Parts: sequence; structure tokens; C-alpha cells
Amino acid sequence: MAKPAYAGPKPLAEALSELRLARGEDAKFHREGLRAGSEYRDLGLAAATGGRLGMRHIRAVGGDFSPTGWHWHDMQAHFIYVLKGWITFRFEGVEGEVTVTAGSALSQPAGVPHNVIARSGDLELLELNMPADYGTFEP
Repeated sequence: MAKPAYAGPKPLAEALSELRLARGEDAKFHREGLRAGSEYRDLGLAAATGGRLGMRHIRAVGGDFSPTGWHWHDMQAHFIYVLKGWITFRFEGVEGEVTVTAGSALSQPAGVPHNVIARSGDLELLELNMPADYGTFEP
């Protein structure tokens, strides 16, 4: 049987993360982000974890899409879960294309250059990264 990693249970005032609820009916998407053809919604995980984790709901807007070009993110972990549509990547060191479809998840190799080469016009995904704030750079 596993042993707890910390003494617990904890009272709410000593919790390791905050209680946060991001209600769908209150959803506010904005277009300030890495890609002009996307809208972003912060799901409150960065605030709840003191920046250790970030989670966004991202969706495509408009029909036009251009590949992102090769880039990498300065982070320790990067995951996506596709809610609707599909997205196709190329990763340095990986043969061929990697397409992620609705209902599928991808752990992207953190720090590895990649290029988003295609996506559906109805793409919606959840993105989880560690840490919440990170830099994006060209290789």
C-alpha cells in the first residue's frame, strides 16, 4: 500500500492548491495568445497552483490556418486533450506526422522542437503545461 507524500489530511487553509471553479456559462475567450487563428480561455489552474501548472481551453477561429513553423517551449511538461476536431504535428526526432483526434490525448516531449502543420477548422482542445508561464523560441 502506498504511503502519503505529506502529512494529511489538510485543513482548507493549508491546502497545497486553491479551490477554483471555472464555470462554462462564465467562459470568456480571448484572442491574445501564440496563434492568431485561435481563442484562449484560462481555466484557473495557474492561479490555483501558484503557477506550477497551467490549463487552457483553446479553440480554432476562422477557416484560415498556416503552419506554426518550428518552435519549442521552455517547460517541463506539455499535454493536450482534443475535445473536437483534430490537430497534426511534426516533432524533431520523430518520423512522420502525429495527428491527435477528438477523444485522444498527447504528451508532447517538453522542450523538443515541433511544428503544428494542420488542424481542423472546428478544433477544440485542453492544454496542460508545467509551469503555467513559459517562453516560446525558435530552434
